[in-house]
Amino acid sequence: MTTLAKADIEISAQAARAFVQLYYPAYDSAGRDEDVPKFYRSYSSILWNGNPVTGADALKDFLKGIPTTAHEVLTYDCHPIPNTKGPSLMISVSGTVRHGPDTGPLYVTGPNGKEKPKSKTVDGQPRVFSQTFVLVPDPDAPAVEPGKLGKYVVSADSFRFVG
Repeated sequence: MTTLAKADIEISAQAARAFVQLYYPAYDSAGRDEDVPKFYRSYSSILWNGNPVTGADALKDFLKGIPTTAHEVLTYDCHPIPNTKGPSLMISVSGTVRHGPDTGPLYVTGPNGKEKPKSKTVDGQPRVFSQTFVLVPDPDAPAVEPGKLGKYVVSADSFRFVG
């Protein structure tokens, strides 16, 4: 079994941070059906809350059919996968997501100066999620020097509401 070098772990942490910082704003953007599929390839395996979606084109259609979102990432962790070149990464993310047209602030200031919940409806209320990605080095990207951060794409993605 191959052990991971310190450089592999550092690159993995950089790649995970960069991915999370790019992915969720793209997912929450008005152009998500064009932006998010760029993270995937035709062979990408996606499981969204028990519903399989295969490949970037199917993901584009899927994204058009769900309400707007606002994600708040609470934590993420990255595990480099031994015996893979690049190395490949498993990223676990947890946080909250709000769906629907009202994904603005959850609280408003009342006339008395105190904050109160903005809405009592399900739309716009946060739901806890867990999402796990397997990222692999992009085979179409130019080769990078050992110890340098390369471009990654999503090979597998599993999203699940926790509560």
